[in-house]
Amino acid sequence: MASEPYFPEDAGGSPHSSLLGSEFVSFDEDTLTATMRFTVKREMTTWRGGVQGGLVAGYLDDVMGYAFVAATRGEQAPLNLELSMSLIRLIPEGATIIGKGRVVKAGRRVVFLEGELLAEDGTIHARATSTAIPTPRPSPTETGMV
Repeated sequence: MASEPYFPEDAGGSPHSSLLGSEFVSFDEDTLTATMRFTVKREMTTWRGGVQGGLVAGYLDDVMGYAFVAATRGEQAPLNLELSMSLIRLIPEGATIIGKGRVVKAGRRVVFLEGELLAEDGTIHARATSTAIPTPRPSPTETGMV
């Protein structure tokens, strides 16, 4: 994916990407929509056999964030001020889920994002909206993570 101008080379190496089982799939420049694939690990689930709600927010945050990173060609990243989520159905262990994140509106001071998580057959599992501020995207070197 490093050949894509809107997916920074170091983006997939973030520790959270490994935890979430994230895989960047594509970015549609016309609709400012990022598509990602997540494989649900056992560590993400509760005794009910599905992903814990706060961790569902992590998937949604990831795909919405990547939509903004891609829209700015890796120059900026959103810093959440608010995230609102609806949990529609349980996401089971081992599932492959498709995340769609969109930039609804991006200004100099505020960014509005939305996202959804879908089963491979298109069944919706969760939706979210986020209000964020645009910030320079930090690199792993700048943050001391490498």
